[in-house]
Amino acid sequence: MDWKKLMSSTRRKDMGGKRGQPLNAGGDRTEIERDYDRVLFSTPVRRLADKTQVFPLEKNDSVRTRLTHSHEVSNIARSIGVALAHRSGSKFNSSDYHRDLPSILAAVGLAHDIGNPPFGHQGEFAIGDWFKKNEKEVFGFLNEKKSGIERKVKKRMRLDFQRFEGNAQALRVLTKLQIMNDNFGLNLTCGSLAALMKYPVTSDKQDSSNIATKKFGCFHSEIDVVEDVWQETGLEEGLRHPLTFLMEASDDIAYSVLDVEDAVKKGLVSYRDLISYLETGADGERETDAAIVDVCERSDLQHKMHKDARLSPNEVNDLSTQMFRVFAIGTMITAVIEAFLAKQSDIESGTLNDDLLSVSDAALLCKKLKEFAFINAYKHRSILELELVGHKVIHSIMDMLWPAIVGRGDPQVDVKGHVGTPFEKYAYGRISENYRRVFESPNENLPLGYRRCQLLADMISGMTDGFAVSFERELRELRC
Repeated sequence: MDWKKLMSSTRRKDMGGKRGQPLNAGGDRTEIERDYDRVLFSTPVRRLADKTQVFPLEKNDSVRTRLTHSHEVSNIARSIGVALAHRSGSKFNSSDYHRDLPSILAAVGLAHDIGNPPFGHQGEFAIGDWFKKNEKEVFGFLNEKKSGIERKVKKRMRLDFQRFEGNAQALRVLTKLQIMNDNFGLNLTCGSLAALMKYPVTSDKQDSSNIATKKFGCFHSEIDVVEDVWQETGLEEGLRHPLTFLMEASDDIAYSVLDVEDAVKKGLVSYRDLISYLETGADGERETDAAIVDVCERSDLQHKMHKDARLSPNEVNDLSTQMFRVFAIGTMITAVIEAFLAKQSDIESGTLNDDLLSVSDAALLCKKLKEFAFINAYKHRSILELELVGHKVIHSIMDMLWPAIVGRGDPQVDVKGHVGTPFEKYAYGRISENYRRVFESPNENLPLGYRRCQLLADMISGMTDGFAVSFERELRELRC
């Protein structure tokens, strides 16, 4: 891999005749630093403030949302970039990387969940489940004998929605849906777009044996974008950008540690529950893993200090968990940096099939934290009940919006506008204008049926938790 190409500051809008000569808008920022700013000020990032991280429709302001999670992932990723860019003897310790390496990691860390629908991963499942249940109606266009669509493309178009994936939606949001004054979205650099793609394959190329292909990161509609990015960066299908491993590790660090902290804040578990779980080995004896022992010992020293300070039990619980978070994140960041440097040749040759944390000295610490959260938070009755509410809300909205979208007809032919019922006209008009503009664009050279599915998925995935609940109620009360 050529790192100059991997860190390409060329934007798709500047390719073609000006290829390799990115437009410089002036000022003191590099192009990749501008990427972070473009993501930060975008509307989809602000919407993350009311999207579920773990706890749907959470009223406790101190519990994390997708927005706080994304900022924390971005911060961890930036910290790793700074450490690598100033590491003595590292290939990244040069003026070429001092600013752009931390910035590109911060940008993709902030953007990594930008395509996630409301209600967390349950929202992704709900969207895919609706398309499976309604496949005869919504995918009828694929069964037309004169469709002219290749069999493999038909399979991909169907799987795009039946396996709806927030990672692929993130790429779509950044490159197609955030309309500025053209059809390039936020027009991020090719280096940043490549690093964002955790799964550089389409929906029909998933393969669970490889970390880079266990999900998909590109819908059929964005293949043109990905081909431009691969051409500019020297990457290809199934081959990850090396920095993607660091972004993924930053995400793993954030949710493995911070989801546990949120479970403590909600009173589902205590600090002592956490330490007890970590200190117990698989054989029932005391855990001997060096990273776990170190983090637990340092945390317990702070815990004793808090107890001696005559604080309330709740304060001791919260403060001790906060210090555990500090020590655990620090240990895992160091482990990830060492693993990245040790596995760099495997990463650059495309032969590393595991995530960085799983091959690091903090592997068991991360694994046990995820297990603890799964047992005590993700499967808690209150969470499951709210996830079911989210599932019902999403299906109800999709049931009402689909006829409204079909009632619009083909916008590239039916120029007079919507011909459906008054309710369908109203519901269609409530779909975000920029999503409708993309759907109705004469530049979209895709089958009408596929574009209808995309418009529905775009609208649902762009909703916040609170808006989805209120919007479903609004449509349900107005429907005759």
